[in-house]
Amino acid sequence: MSGKTTKKAAAKKKTATAAKKPAARRVATKAAKPGKAAARSSDPMSASERIDNRIATLGDWRGVRLAEIRKLIHEVDPEVVEDWKWMGTPVWSHDGMYVLANPHKDKVKITFFHGAHLPDPKKLFNAGLEGGKWRAIDLREGDKLDTTALKALLRAAVDYNTTYSVPKSKGSRRA
Repeated sequence: MSGKTTKKAAAKKKTATAAKKPAARRVATKAAKPGKAAARSSDPMSASERIDNRIATLGDWRGVRLAEIRKLIHEVDPEVVEDWKWMGTPVWSHDGMYVLANPHKDKVKITFFHGAHLPDPKKLFNAGLEGGKWRAIDLREGDKLDTTALKALLRAAVDYNTTYSVPKSKGSRRA
C-alpha cells in the first residue's frame, strides 16, 4: 500500500508543480515589460495636443466633424478633462469619463459611456441600442448634426456623472 500512496503523492506534487510553472512565467513576462507610467512619462504631448494632431492629420470631413464635436463638448462643459486613451481615442471626462469620439473609415462615432441612462427625445442614438450601458451616434459624411440635441445629451451625461458615482478615469489631464 505504501507504494500506491507514494505514487499518488508524487503525481499530485508533479501536477501542482506543473500548474505553478505557467503562473511563474506570466509574472516574469509582466516584470520584463515597461509599465504604462514609464511609457506615458516619456511622451511630451498632452492629450489636448494629441487630439489637435489627430484632427489635423485626418485632413477630410472626419477631422472637421471631430473638431465640431470637440467644440460642442467644450461649450457645454468648460471644466471638461481631455484624455487620450486606448492607443488613439479622444475621451472627455467630468467626474468620470462620459463621451469619446472616434473617426473611422466611413464615419465618426460618438460614444456615451452611460448612454443607456440618458434621455434621448430627439433619437440621436443610432448605434449600440441593444447594450445596457453604452449608446453611440454614428455620423457619416453629409449627415446633419442636431447640435441642440447633442448639447442636451452632453449636458445629461455630465449631470449623470456628477449625480452618480461612476468610475473615474486614471491619468486624465485638464484640457
